[in-house]
Amino acid sequence: MVGSDENHPGVIRPLHSQGVLHAGMGHNRRVLGMINQNTMRAAPHPCAVNKKGPLAENYGLSNRIAPPVPTNRPITRKFAAQIAGKQQQPLPEETKKLAPPVQVPIESEDVTIIDVDEYKAASDSPVPMFVQHTEAMLDEIDRMDEDEMEDIPEKPVSDIDNADKKNPLAVVEYIDDLYAYYKRVEVMSAIPGSSFIARIDGISSSCVSPNYMAQQSDLNEKMRGILIDWLIEVHYKFELMDETLYLTVNLIDRFLAVQPVVRKKLQLVGVTAMLLACKYEEVSVPVVEDLILISDKAYSRIEVLQMVNNVTNSSHFLTIILQEKLMVNTLQFNLSVPTPYVFMRRFLKAAQTDKKLELLSFFIIELCLVEYEMLEFRPSLLAAAAVFTAQCSLGGSKQWSQPCERHTNYSKDQLLECSRRMVTFHQKAGTGKLTGVHRKYSTSKFGYAARSEPANFLLEDII
Repeated sequence: MVGSDENHPGVIRPLHSQGVLHAGMGHNRRVLGMINQNTMRAAPHPCAVNKKGPLAENYGLSNRIAPPVPTNRPITRKFAAQIAGKQQQPLPEETKKLAPPVQVPIESEDVTIIDVDEYKAASDSPVPMFVQHTEAMLDEIDRMDEDEMEDIPEKPVSDIDNADKKNPLAVVEYIDDLYAYYKRVEVMSAIPGSSFIARIDGISSSCVSPNYMAQQSDLNEKMRGILIDWLIEVHYKFELMDETLYLTVNLIDRFLAVQPVVRKKLQLVGVTAMLLACKYEEVSVPVVEDLILISDKAYSRIEVLQMVNNVTNSSHFLTIILQEKLMVNTLQFNLSVPTPYVFMRRFLKAAQTDKKLELLSFFIIELCLVEYEMLEFRPSLLAAAAVFTAQCSLGGSKQWSQPCERHTNYSKDQLLECSRRMVTFHQKAGTGKLTGVHRKYSTSKFGYAARSEPANFLLEDII
């Protein structure tokens, strides 16, 4: 039988009694009680050996104190009974009873809320670090919330032209570009005191200066209102197209903005402007004799068509006698301009209105044609405000949908000032001397739109 390395001389063996390692000669066997810590995990074996090589002696481990090595006591019947008895001993009373949880009262008066701005204003000392840290955390949370809200995709706006894609007259392919051009052309650019029409990108503007009447020495705002109110009735009697009325008013304002006119020829300006508008818009144009008849025969056919310049010697200034040729030359033959009617058709389509709302919108904007002060607003703004005001009148609240805001490029706040003026015109439409629009829209043909209640609550919002 071959012996192990433990029987060889020179093997290092641990001594349990001394707790140190000695190098010895002779037969060295390991004491069963001294078991290496690494072998404690396995079941004890009678032949388990803790082998140590000569390396330990070379490193001087023989003179060091080794840590106490745990031992495995053989389990006898007596030892097993002692272990079982210890496990069955009752636990002390104090270990069984658990201390009840301590409730810490929360008192609001002990909590101090620090406002950073108030703290800085009341004290010169710096803000505590924990307050700065808290403020930074709150700011970061707010920023994260804003980022999350920005990441939310916007709801798609309904396509108002979807139903007209097969209609070639709707020009769906470039309708948005067309109205973008109208918006650019309508820019208010008339130069007060100038004898020329201001031009933008080679195109004359459809707007005029809101104070052009100051250049007219013999005219005033009321005279213009009387003329427009009369022309609205003429337009209604001749059953002309809506576009004709709006173009007529546009031609009158643009002409008066650059040409001085005497009072007795103001009606001639209106008749000539309507004749030009009819030639541009209508299929069947009224004859000149009819226009002379409605003007109480104040002018002859020659005066309307071929009048020449006339000098008033008493006033020593040149008086322009209006005629068709003079007007088109003064306006540089530019009759293709975006009037409020052009925008009304588009905005009513965006609002998805019914006939009642459409008639009320046109009633409101025709009231604005008579008022000189409304030249302050662009045609697109007038159209958008008319639709908004009509929605408020019928709905009883401020209604302005996302498609309306997108296609008009005006928000509710931008329309309020103009809309409030429209409400005042609506309130007094049936009173006073200029009631042509009210009488027109009080008929069944126009759905009795003039009888609708005005949106008075818009005026109550004024602080």
